[in-house]
Amino acid sequence: MKFDNPLVSTIVDGIQDNKASRIVVANLSHIENTICNYMIICEGNSNTHVNAIATNLKDYVREHAHEKPMAMEGFENCEWIVVDYTDIMVHIMQREPRAFYDLEHLWEDAQLTEIEDLA
Repeated sequence: MKFDNPLVSTIVDGIQDNKASRIVVANLSHIENTICNYMIICEGNSNTHVNAIATNLKDYVREHAHEKPMAMEGFENCEWIVVDYTDIMVHIMQREPRAFYDLEHLWEDAQLTEIEDLA
């Protein structure tokens, strides 16, 4: 799926490349006083998988979009890693923390796009 922002499309492609599931893109650009324009949320099935998605995403985006993240946090336990691309925040989470924090519904005013899992 392609988005108006090419970096969003590249990030989605990168996390799909690493078999992330339940990808949701929240477009926050029309909401005032948000910390970013887009939030991308996805799921990995283990600490190792979440770590691999985040690590490989950084390399994928650098190779395909020539962008580097401003920061990456959460590698201590790999239950929830945040990758900060300034106007785009990527949340790579395991199922339990994702269900608990329910980020999609915190931003219910955002335009949410669910990306179908690859087979």
